Amino acid sequence: MNKPYIIIHTHTSIDGNLDIMNLKEFEEASRQYQEIALDPEKQQFGIQGYLNGKTTTEDGITHYKTPVLDEEAPLVPEGDYVADADAPMYYLSIDPRGELAFEDNTFGYGGVSSHIVEVLTEQASNAYKDFLRKKKVSYIIAGKEQIDYDIMLDKFYNLFHIERMMVGGGGTMNWSFIQTGLVDEVSVILAPIANGDPGAHRFFVAKEPYSNIKETAFQLKSVKELEHDTLWIRYTVKKK
Repeated sequence: MNKPYIIIHTHTSIDGNLDIMNLKEFEEASRQYQEIALDPEKQQFGIQGYLNGKTTTEDGITHYKTPVLDEEAPLVPEGDYVADADAPMYYLSIDPRGELAFEDNTFGYGGVSSHIVEVLTEQASNAYKDFLRKKKVSYIIAGKEQIDYDIMLDKFYNLFHIERMMVGGGGTMNWSFIQTGLVDEVSVILAPIANGDPGAHRFFVAKEPYSNIKETAFQLKSVKELEHDTLWIRYTVKKK
């Protein structure tokens, strides 16, 4: 299997909270997180795509809207649909059943426009795939009922030429990637903030059937002090 070099890159508070806080320190950490990942002049990773989970995409792009589908649409061709094989950046979206209501085929984040690629399973309907084709949103089929990461990563590499990619959360996706053993690096932008919210979204979250609770150790790669008391900490995953 061919696969990209995979970096989990997330900005978090000291208490592991991923949620927005109305503090200058949060804004500055978020800015530096985006610059390190995406800014053409400041980026450090050289990625060609970044992957987010369904909830993260709902929160940031589609806002829990329902796609308008044509249930009488003619059958679309089998397999994957590549609307843009040469985009400078890709927004990679996990959506097993095909439920996200995209209005466009690009997403702008960190000052970079990214072509959207949906990661579906065979559960996605013909009507939904027709919806994506009309929007010129690319999609791949990676698994029957659950996402098969090996198939997904191979298609990222071979269909879209993604040699380096970022996993940007949320916590369930971050942890599921750790448990696959496919992660090359974990990058943490640590903001000097906390609020102690017990219900907040976390950096790593175990969730069946995608992952489970399992003690995992990391090897420190580097620590760098950024602006506004923010730290950039990089790890590799220790192999047992």
